[in-house]
Amino acid sequence: MAQPQISVIVRARDEAASIGRCLELIGAQQTGGREVETILVDSGSRDRTIAIAAGLGAHVVSIPRRTFTFGGALNVGAANARGEVLVALSAHAFPPDSGWLARLAAPFADPRVACACGDRYDPDGARLRVRIQQDIAHARAHPQWGYSNAAGAFRAELWRAHPFRTDLPGCEDKEWAAYWLARGHVCAVDPSLAVDHDHSHDSVASIYRRARREAKGLAMFLAPAPYGLRELTEEWLFDRRFYSSRLRAWLSHRRAARLLGVYAGRRRGRSA
Repeated sequence: MAQPQISVIVRARDEAASIGRCLELIGAQQTGGREVETILVDSGSRDRTIAIAAGLGAHVVSIPRRTFTFGGALNVGAANARGEVLVALSAHAFPPDSGWLARLAAPFADPRVACACGDRYDPDGARLRVRIQQDIAHARAHPQWGYSNAAGAFRAELWRAHPFRTDLPGCEDKEWAAYWLARGHVCAVDPSLAVDHDHSHDSVASIYRRARREAKGLAMFLAPAPYGLRELTEEWLFDRRFYSSRLRAWLSHRRAARLLGVYAGRRRGRSA
């Protein structure tokens, strides 16, 4: 019996600096006989993104810039895909080696798996050593951790039954995973599936906007724990995940931007 086809969906806008490398790495994947197609969903690029992608063999689908949402763009890509395993990949996310796509598709041999992705750290900031089969109890305890459409795979059959929400400003991936985990499925999170996708050196403004967007999206479909000035202050003072000392955490202006973004997003999400 033939292996299910894989469709890689790349969302892009003005990604000429990175789209070539991203697509070349996809083209170099060794998938053990699985057919792979690549779909670029472009939301109004004004640079050479489309020309580069088309030159590398991607099927380009264009959507108006003004209509873009993260979930909506993926829905467009999925509707144009032939595969049963659908892979979402940011245009500036880079697979680490030629076996990444095969490893990402492998968990779907288990019918319980709805989605799969990589992470190098667990929810507490410790190095992740083995695959976690995240269920709904774990997802509810750690709502900001788990499946990510920055570089993750999801089952087409389940997407057809429940597409990504288009009204969320962020965390459409977390909502989709939570929906299926609540129905008995699991998400495979494996450190070997992690990709090069680093926003830690983005501008303070970009970090703030991303954190606010994701926190607002999360609050629109969950009832997260309160996050007011008290919680903001406590996290600022005492949580030093990913930092070697509290002093380094306190001195990080990017960390401050992220925490303020979460605070603003939680407040707006509750009122949405």
